[in-house]
Amino acid sequence: MKTIICLFNLKSGADRDAYERWARERDLPTVNGLDSVERFEVLRSAGLLIGEGQPPYEYVEIIRVRDMDAFFRDVGTPAVQQGAAEFQSFADNPVFIVTDAL
Repeated sequence: MKTIICLFNLKSGADRDAYERWARERDLPTVNGLDSVERFEVLRSAGLLIGEGQPPYEYVEIIRVRDMDAFFRDVGTPAVQQGAAEFQSFADNPVFIVTDAL
């Protein structure tokens, strides 16, 4: 199993409430409905554990992927591609990191 971590901030001028409503109503159900995905979460940063200031990223997505080949097939579907385009309208240069458990 792989885990994909996505770190991002909203684009300047993006409406936070609109993004979070879209994430809850469209993104989470779509991605969690993929056969290749075990679990998908979207988290809003609440602060730093140590130190002061703001976290460098407003949002963190965690996607637990059962099978990467199947995941790439799933993300090529029209529904997921539409969701990806909608995500890009909100997210400012998201960083996607593929990880392995130790």
